[in-house]
Amino acid sequence: MFVPTLWITGLSPAECKSDLVSCRLWADRQMPSLFVDGDFVIGGIFSIHYYTRSEQNTYCRQPLQLQCAGRINFRHLRFARAMEFTIHEINNRTDLLPGITLGYQIHDSCAEVLMAVKVAFQFANGMDPFYNDTDSCSKSAAAAVPALVGETSSTPSMSITRMLGLFGIPQVSPYATCACLSDKRQYPAFFRTIPSDHHQAAALAKVVKHFGWTWIGAVRSDTDYGNYGMASFLKAAQEEGICVEYSESYYRTQPRSKLERVANVIRRSTARVIVAFLHEGELRLLLEELTRQPPPPLQWIGSEAWIIDPGILRFNICAGAIGFGVPRSVIPGLREYLLDLSPAQALKSPLLTEFWESSFSCSLTGSSGGARECDGSEDIRALQNPYTDTSQLRVTNLVYKATYAIAHAIHGVICNDTQCDKSAKFTPWQV
Repeated sequence: MFVPTLWITGLSPAECKSDLVSCRLWADRQMPSLFVDGDFVIGGIFSIHYYTRSEQNTYCRQPLQLQCAGRINFRHLRFARAMEFTIHEINNRTDLLPGITLGYQIHDSCAEVLMAVKVAFQFANGMDPFYNDTDSCSKSAAAAVPALVGETSSTPSMSITRMLGLFGIPQVSPYATCACLSDKRQYPAFFRTIPSDHHQAAALAKVVKHFGWTWIGAVRSDTDYGNYGMASFLKAAQEEGICVEYSESYYRTQPRSKLERVANVIRRSTARVIVAFLHEGELRLLLEELTRQPPPPLQWIGSEAWIIDPGILRFNICAGAIGFGVPRSVIPGLREYLLDLSPAQALKSPLLTEFWESSFSCSLTGSSGGARECDGSEDIRALQNPYTDTSQLRVTNLVYKATYAIAHAIHGVICNDTQCDKSAKFTPWQV
């Protein structure tokens, strides 16, 4: 796999004389979607978009920098801004990291492994595009983030932690549930604030058995999350005496013919109960395809990735779906923070500019192809979308907890009973 942020070595004539090696980044840095400086800067990475912009490579020039594409995921934007809110809340406390200001660099992974790995290299290397061998190891270590919140999917999380784990940089995921990530021999620096799918798979099998459904179908995302989760479920189902008519997989970037084939298998099936270990992106595409020619009524059994997603539950075809969701919670002050956004503030971040423009169908920059200009009459409090919906803060609370876990770990390294040392030098593995 080609990752454009790997360090490369180049020698200038002056450097050759003294045998010094100078390195520069191969490509431009990936700028964070949300950023605030601080004494210690925590990394964050969320799947705010679903795709990267593709291009035809001519091999006659350097490839363009990776850019996210597709519509914005308002729910995951809320996750990212919840991390922002949590850090601001921590900075205003006197009992946790007193006298210390935490900052953050929050990136959009576009739900793509390539972008996630590129950002992970940047978290390890720092933002400086140049390096030479006169720099001390302590300077290099200081460039890295002390810890990372994210990713919300298992496959990108596996790639990120394999790389960051080499440098001892801990990753705390709020939503990567693959049981494979519990293997501390492979992922020693990976932590999470959500249980492993091993427990969910066994519980889903018991639910199916409880209702006496012994003839079912199964569909999964063709990812580590879907494949490992479904494998655990099928094993548990077999132990419970449940028979599976079919087990199909799909990933959102696969050809449409594959999606149509999976939908036709479901339509022709005699099983009226279907267990879906799917990401919300794959399930949305599948439901849209099934809606074109609806099958007989189905009883859906859902994994946590979509069973609590309001955008999925609006489909009538999966009305009455059951599954296990993350407990709901309340985070005082979060809703006010999310709604405290003006056009002027949105313009400071391309991501928030995109959110504002897509939410109100207007242009803040005057360059959105015929869209009317935003005139200040837009009322964010009148919006009804997953960004503003704080009635069931489930995964958002796991982001909140992950951020606090890192803050408490840093506190334990640099603080004593009464004060903290902002000049303290430590390596990420100490966190």
